[in-house]
This record gives sequence, C-alpha cells and structure tokens, in this order.
Amino acid sequence: MDRPEGDIVPGADTASAVVDAHGVVRAWSPGAERLIGRPAREVVDRPAAPLLAQDVSALARRCLAERAAWHGRVALRHADGRAVTARLVAAPSVDGAGETRWLLTASPWQRVEEHLRLLEWAFDQSGNALSVYDTQGRIRWTNAVSLERMGVDRDVAIGRETEDLLSTGGSGVAPDAPFLTSSPHIAEAIRRVAEVARDAGRRGRRQRLEFSTADDPATPENITWAVDISPVRAPDGEVRGVFAASSDISDQVAARRRLALLKEAGDRLGSTLEVTRTAQELTDIVVPDLADFASVELLPQVTGGGEPPPSLSRGEIRLRRVAHQSLTEGIPEAVVARGDTYVHRADSTTVRCLTEGRAIMADSSDPDFDRWSGEDPERDAITERFGFHSAMIVPLRARGTVLGTALFLRNRAAPFVRDDLLLAEELCARAAVSIDNARRYARERGTALALQRSLLPQRLQGHAAVRVASRYRPAGSRAGGVGGDWFDVVPLSGTRVALVIGDVVGHGLHASATMGRLRTAVRTLADVDLPPDELLTHLDDLVSHLAEQAGAIDPAASSVGEIGATCLYAIYDPVSRRCVVASAGHPPPVIVAPDGTPVRIDVTPGPPLGVGGLPFEASEVELPEGSLVALATNGLLTPRDRAFDTGQHLLEEVLAGPSESLEDVCDAVMSALLPDKQTDDAALLVARTRALDAEHVATLDLAADPSVVARARKAAADQLVAWNLPDAAFITELVVSELVTNAIRHAAPPIQLRLIRGESSLICEVSDSSSTAPHLRRARTYDEGGRGLLLVAQLTQQWGTRQTATGKTIWAEQQLGGPVG
Repeated sequence: MDRPEGDIVPGADTASAVVDAHGVVRAWSPGAERLIGRPAREVVDRPAAPLLAQDVSALARRCLAERAAWHGRVALRHADGRAVTARLVAAPSVDGAGETRWLLTASPWQRVEEHLRLLEWAFDQSGNALSVYDTQGRIRWTNAVSLERMGVDRDVAIGRETEDLLSTGGSGVAPDAPFLTSSPHIAEAIRRVAEVARDAGRRGRRQRLEFSTADDPATPENITWAVDISPVRAPDGEVRGVFAASSDISDQVAARRRLALLKEAGDRLGSTLEVTRTAQELTDIVVPDLADFASVELLPQVTGGGEPPPSLSRGEIRLRRVAHQSLTEGIPEAVVARGDTYVHRADSTTVRCLTEGRAIMADSSDPDFDRWSGEDPERDAITERFGFHSAMIVPLRARGTVLGTALFLRNRAAPFVRDDLLLAEELCARAAVSIDNARRYARERGTALALQRSLLPQRLQGHAAVRVASRYRPAGSRAGGVGGDWFDVVPLSGTRVALVIGDVVGHGLHASATMGRLRTAVRTLADVDLPPDELLTHLDDLVSHLAEQAGAIDPAASSVGEIGATCLYAIYDPVSRRCVVASAGHPPPVIVAPDGTPVRIDVTPGPPLGVGGLPFEASEVELPEGSLVALATNGLLTPRDRAFDTGQHLLEEVLAGPSESLEDVCDAVMSALLPDKQTDDAALLVARTRALDAEHVATLDLAADPSVVARARKAAADQLVAWNLPDAAFITELVVSELVTNAIRHAAPPIQLRLIRGESSLICEVSDSSSTAPHLRRARTYDEGGRGLLLVAQLTQQWGTRQTATGKTIWAEQQLGGPVG
C-alpha cells in the first residue's frame, strides 16, 4: 500500500498489542503508548479502528478469512491527531477458549533508500575490506577498500569468485594484486563456513583466517591480513550468504612478535647465575628476530664479580667482549674475539652511550653511523664487507649502575625503527638485571650462599594433593646477607600434604643454621603425623632449648629475639578437601577460590616459637578444588611501611588474576608485592589444591568379626579390577588381610577399610577406635602370629600409623607400575 503522509517518529520503542477477532483491543504495551500517545485505559476493550489513520478493512477481512500473518506499512493516529507511519507485523494465535487473537507489533518506519545509502557510504569509507558472498563463494557485494585491495572494479567483481578473478583476469583486474594471492584459501573458507553453518544449524560460528605476503616474491612489503568470515542467516535460520571482513594486522603481528621475544627473554634470561652465559642468552635471543648481529661488552669489574664504578667519566673505557651472535656461521663479523678486551676512545659512540646512559640508533643515512663505523679501520672494513646499514648501541644498566653495552646490527632486514629501539632497551634492561644478579652471585657465592642452597628445597615436587611453586628472594648484601626465611612441602600419609613456611629472626650464617635445624625438625615431626597445633608445640620446645644452648655459650645471645622464629604449618587432605592450619606468630595463609573470591580462614595466631608456655590452636576450612593457597613471609607482605592488611589484600588481588601456571602466579606476586629496594628476605609458597573424588577412593565399614576378612579382600580385589590395577591385586589382598585381621584381633570397632588410588601409588588404610600403635616384632620359629606387619613392611613401599580423633589409622603404600625394590 502507499505510504500516507505523516510524521515519522525515529527512535521510538517497538510497540505491541493484542486484538481479538472482532477488532477489539485486549492488550496494550507501554511501547504502544509511547508510539501513538494513548494510554492503555483509553484503548483496551475498545475497537482498534479509531487507532488507524487509513482504511484497512479489506486487508483485515482477508487476514481474518485466511488466518495468515501479514506485515507492511500502516498509518496510525496519534493522540494529538497527526499520522504516524509504522511497520506493522500481525500474527494470528488461538487462545485457551479456541478464539483467534492477533498479536500486533509495530515499529517506526525508516526511509529504506536513505538507510541503504548511509550503510553503503559507511562501508565504503571503512578502513577494512568488507564483502558479502553467496553460499557458493560468489561476490554479491563488496566495499571500496576490498575492491582496491583486489585491484578490480565493482562491476567486474560482482557475481564472481575471488579465485576466478585471480585465474582468468580480465578487464579491470590487477593480476599482481597481493590480496588475491590467498583468494583460493578465502573462497574455500567461505564455502566451508556456509556448509558448516547449514549442517550445524545456529551453532555454526565464524572463522578467522590469517595470511601474509611475506612468501610472495612479487610483494615488496610484508603485510599480514586477518579475514573474519561468518554466516548470514535469514530470520528463519536459513543460511543465505557469508560476510567477510578483512583488516591489515601487520602492526599487531609485529607487536605479537615483540611480545613473544620479551616472553622468550623472560623464560631464558637469568636461567643461570653466570655473567657470560646470561650475556650470550641475550645475543641468542635477539638474533635473528631483532638483529642480524649482536654483541655484549661488559666492564672488566663486572665479569670478575667485582663492584662496577658508580659513575663513568668521559675518557677511554676498556670493555670485555663476553658474547656475540650472528646469522653468518662462524660469526666472521666480530671485530673483537670473545673474552678479549677493547679500549674505546673518549670520543667514541660507545663511550657516549655509557656516560650519557642512553641508547643510540643510526642507519647509513645518519652521520652517527658513519662516525661509529669509522672509529676503527677494521670495523669500517667489516661494515662495508657485510653491508651493515643500521646499528643500535644500548647501555646495560641495572639498579642505577652501568655494566656495559649491547650492540645490534642489521644488514639483511629493514633498518631499525623506534619500536625496535624500545624493544632492545627492554631486553637489555632485563638482561642487565640478570647480569647484575649473576655478578652479585659471583661475589657472594661463599659459605653463606652455599649454606642457603643446602637448606632450602632445591625443587618442589608435584603431589596428588597439590601443585606447588615457590620463590625465595634474599635481601640485598647491604641488608645483612642471607636470612632465615624458609619453606617446605612434606608428603604425608593418605595422600595428604603439609605446607610449611617460617622466618627466623636475623640474617647471616646464624639465621641460616637455625633455619636448617627447624626445617629438619619439622620434617621429623611431620613423619610422626602430628596435628599442626601439636607439631608447633614440639617445635616451640626445640627453639626454647636452642635459646638455652645459645645462652650457655654466649649470654648475650640467650634472648628469644636472637633465636626466635615464626612458623605456619598447614595440612591439606585431597579426599575431604579440608585444610587444617596452625600458626606460631606467622601471617595466615591467603586462600583464593577458583572463581577469584577469597576464602576466609580464622587462624588464631599463637606466640612466636621460643616464647613457651602458651598453647597453639588449629583452624579448619573446606576448600574448593583448584583453590590457590599462598604462604608468605613478612618480607613479602609487609616490607617497610606497608600495613599487614594492605599486603594481604594485595596478595589476594594478584592470586585472583588470570595466570597460565603457578610459576606465572609466583612471578606476578613477587612483581606486585616485592619492593624495589628489598631490605628483608621474602619467601613465597603457592599451592593449587586438587581433589580425589569417589572414583579414586573406596571405603568399606567392617564389623569386628573374623569372617569379614574374606569380604574385605574380595572388596579390595573388585575395586582394583574397577581401577584396572590387576597387577596390584596380590599384594593388596595380603595387606588388607593382615591389617584388617590385626584390627579385629587387637583393636576395637568401628573398623573401616579405605583404598586410595593416587597418581602413582595405591594406599591401603585400616582405621579403628584403639589408640595403641602396632609395632614390628621378630616372630620365633614356632610362633603362630607376629609376622603380619613384617609382611606388610616387606611388600609395600612404606607403612605407618597416625593418631585420629577417634583412634588410629594404619596405612601402607605401594608404588604402581612395578614391584617394590
């Protein structure tokens, strides 16, 4: 029908109404009120005809007779008398009484032609290439950017496939257009997206395709395109075409490469505490991704482990070449051999870089490049021979001290740009810190550092209960040397694990020695399977004895402050997912659930170790699987003037952030919490909890009747079959038989058998209500008993007993995959 004259109301909300078969309005939405200015009280239960500004009686009769849906333009009468043109959709439905009702939805009419022109202008002026294809990959519409990249005219492109444009050529086609070199891949992806969308229904999704012109010899510049391809569906869900949007992502790709180089540097730099090795790692990283040749020269004091001068004056400076790398085999471009020294003139570019502390970049069109090349006749000859045309000299600075320089040259790639200089400065900054750390290590690798290495765990092993990672940062040399921060992860019976962290007062060899004694004591007490509060009580007694011994030798060292320490001891059980914690003056653990929310545990802080006379209390909490548990020392949480609550909150925020691994978590925590100038040791132990579900644990309650032993053996055998562990059946049945028999004969009910399947072990536990612990004894020749535990000890990897709140548990562990050696 023709559109009547009247106002158009752009931006009004979609309106809806319900009209019965007699033309009476039964429902009226707020959107309808906003569209024509009539509230529901003026419309509902009244005829709908007065709401129209045109005669639609013939159309209404036809729709009623056919009960068919209709859509089109109509003129509605606004409350103020003007006509409002809208797009109307009428859909019939039957109510509960069997009567036909019509759902009407209306929205303001837009001038379609103007709208399409606006869309075409917008798409043509877009910086991205936009195209619409049919399901066979033929171009149905494309914008100006896409036509320019393909090198074709619009009338040539419409209706043709992109590979057809490339293969047949023709009027208006640029056969060397770089965008067309990957056209077959794009066309195939378009057809594949359409086909998948048809097969998968509405689940069909878009696909991203990236391609580069780097391998095309006809293309002078390296360009990377990203093409996003998605299906176009009609309202009924039918796939009618495919939409493709491509953009030049060369800058993003270059940025990704730079980030990848920085990540590689983070992974490799500082992997060893050797000055020359760290410098060589830097040159290996930058060649060939950043430079065609690279070298590192350091002050002789640095390579010898000494202290570099706080500042350098303008004059001759002697540097030692410690590392270089090149694209050319044998590194023939090197003017100075590795390990040799070279004296740089006072007016040289290298001396200017060192004394001014800033990087210098130049190419063959820059006088600085000619000046640098001409400073040495051999260097000048090498530059001309190998065609070097761009150079960067970057100072290696760490903690405000210049250590040397790094040189980067190019002769094959394009000249260096500003982003390359920024990347080189970042790499050199990281390398300089690593080199300085190596220098400090070389200077302080004496007795204190050797002792520290021997006392701290060299590597934290993974466990069925947790995955762990740790960091330890000693204070700077001016803060008193090696401190007494320590941590440990102790495997316990029943796949449980103990997480321990502590801090001994003071620094130096005395603190390190005390740390070692406490760590050994904790491991010994943990083997007894003491609860956290009881373990700290025994540890408190030990520290008190150490203080008494120190006072007997040196009365000035007899105070608790000289020998005191703090400790946090936590036990996590992956079967129950419960964590029990006790503290002796140490900060409580920070726990974050997998969704990032903090898990609160009210740990009652007991007195520091060595005070004596006061009890320790244990707190318990159930943890979701995948929770992060962080144990840290004061050097990390409360350095300098930072409040304790601030440190705890900051640690929670870092733990709640995204991370790929526990190592990344540790790095993020140390980066966020550790101060620039560290005055105290800092230790961090991070664990991600795991859980053993019902598929890994089998429990059987037993009566105190000798006849149940056979049932226990059978249940164990059946469970091993279910776990696909037939090789462990013989030993397990023997262990179950002996442990259950002992519990029935010598203990009291209730008796329970539990089998736990770990990653590489099988644990058999028998619990009873007796607190009497069994022990091995030698049976005489004619004794009828006394050999059960001896058999268990010989057949399993280890066995033991632990006290529980209701009695005791005897356990035996065997390794899976082979006999016990």
